[in-house]
Parts: sequence; structure tokens; C-alpha cells
Amino acid sequence: MKKYLTGFTLAAVAAITLSACGGDPMSTANNNSQASSGDSIIVGSADFPESQLIAKIYAEALKSQGVEVAEKPSIGSREVTIPALKDGSIDLMPEYGGALLQYLDAETKAVSSEEVAAELATKIPSGLTLLTASEAEDKDVLAVKKETAEKYNLKTISDLEPVAKELVLGGPPEWKTRVNGVAGLKSVYNLEFKEFSALDAGGPLTLNALLSGQVQVADLFSTDPALSENNLVALEDSKNLFLSENIVPVINEKKSSSTVKDTLNKVSAALTTEDLIEMNGRVAKFEDIGEIAKEWLQSKNLA
Repeated sequence: MKKYLTGFTLAAVAAITLSACGGDPMSTANNNSQASSGDSIIVGSADFPESQLIAKIYAEALKSQGVEVAEKPSIGSREVTIPALKDGSIDLMPEYGGALLQYLDAETKAVSSEEVAAELATKIPSGLTLLTASEAEDKDVLAVKKETAEKYNLKTISDLEPVAKELVLGGPPEWKTRVNGVAGLKSVYNLEFKEFSALDAGGPLTLNALLSGQVQVADLFSTDPALSENNLVALEDSKNLFLSENIVPVINEKKSSSTVKDTLNKVSAALTTEDLIEMNGRVAKFEDIGEIAKEWLQSKNLA
């Protein structure tokens, strides 16, 4: 039973959402009133725990500097969050450089952190701005159970090619059409799986489907402690389908004051990949996300 409770569990997701904000996370009336105030920032997040955790860190850091903050967690995928940033339904959220770039330009050839940052700066939609990216990174990984890796001698994603038609791939619904998903696995690695199972974004549905054998290959995140806790094998992305994924705040430029920029840039400078792995493990153990965020900020002298 224990191994099915590692990683980001459903209860942890619920706890994050409830602790971050009560009520409807996208209430139109609330959004309109908040968006009209130049002194307040609406911090949003995607619909997976790490995004919600980083958004909470942003929110608490800004509050410590006297900024009025409203929180709208677990909004959804980029198909929802990017329009929300543009129309002012939210003002700020954490993003992942490579995945955001691929969303904006499926044909990008950028790979490294430097290449992604330079190209992303030219592709960010009008009205939005990128603040300083963190060295902290969390990439998508294709993971398999150890016995699956041993059975098919899997070390890299390329090794899946002769056996993919026997295996079910699990990932978030948007992976069905994304270049950093099913489409890219086909075009870059020539992989055609037996089936694609739409689950969640590296969360409990995907993890438990992999552990139970419902799927044999799964999209998880490199900072998820469930990888090591469950002795999973992350296949090497030898052809760089998954770009560098440094965490970067994206903000509506109308809310990008010097206080906001300075505060969030300090957060980005302090955040490390190791911090994310440690904090994600605490979230998975049902610790309060607000306390995790505040303790991290205090440990870095940022609150």
C-alpha cells in the first residue's frame, strides 16, 4: 500500500487546492474585481502539485513584501492558463521554459537552457513578460518499472521502438496532440504505442497506473521523489524531445512592478532542483503547502 501513496497523491492535490484558495478558483466576479486593482496580483498555477507549490512560494514571497495577493490554483493546462494570463483572469504563474516554448512554437530547435531562454523571449505573447529564469529545472521523463526495463533492455527512449506497439503509454490528456507528447514521440523517435491512456500531468493517476500495470510507460517529472521511491527507470532522452525546463515566472506586464520583479527574481535565484525534490516529497506526505512555502522562503532569507 505504501508505494501507491508515494509521489503526488490525490489527497495531496486536494490539500494544495484547498489550502491555497477557497471557492471557485476561476470565479468571474472575483477575477474581475481583482484584475481591476493595480495594487494586487492574482497568482495562478497549472493543475499539478509542483506548479501549485511554486505558485504558493511566489504568493508568500510577494505578501512578505506588502503586495496584495489573490490565489487561483489548479487552473489547467497552457491551453487555459496562457489565455487567462493574457486577459487578466490571472496575472502571474510559474512556467517551464522548454514546454512553454514548444507550446508557442512546435517547430523550435532550441534545446539548452540558453537557447530556450533566448528564443522564448522572442515568442512570448504580447502583453506578457518573462522574469528571470531559475536554475531549478523539472523535465518530463518517460518512466518504466525496473522489470519492464530489464525485460526489454530499455535504457533510452529509442530502445522503445521495437516494442512500443506492445505497450500502453500514460500521460496528461493534452499529450495526445502535443509535440512534447505523442506527436513528438512519433516524429522524433518513431514510436507508435499500443494505446495512449489519458490520465494526469505526472500525478497520482499516472503513477498508480504505471505501478499497477495499467500502463507500461508513463510521463512523470524528473523532480518527483516517486521515481526513486518506487525504483522506476527514467529513460534517457537521447534525441532531446524534452527541452531544458528551467522554471520561470510569467507575468502580465501591467503587474510587473519593480517590487514584484525584484521579489520574484530573488526567488528564482535561490530555488534549486534539489529544493524541488525535497519539497515535493513533503507535499506527497500531506504536509501543508503553505508551511512548506513559508519555511523554504525563511531558509533563504526571503520572508
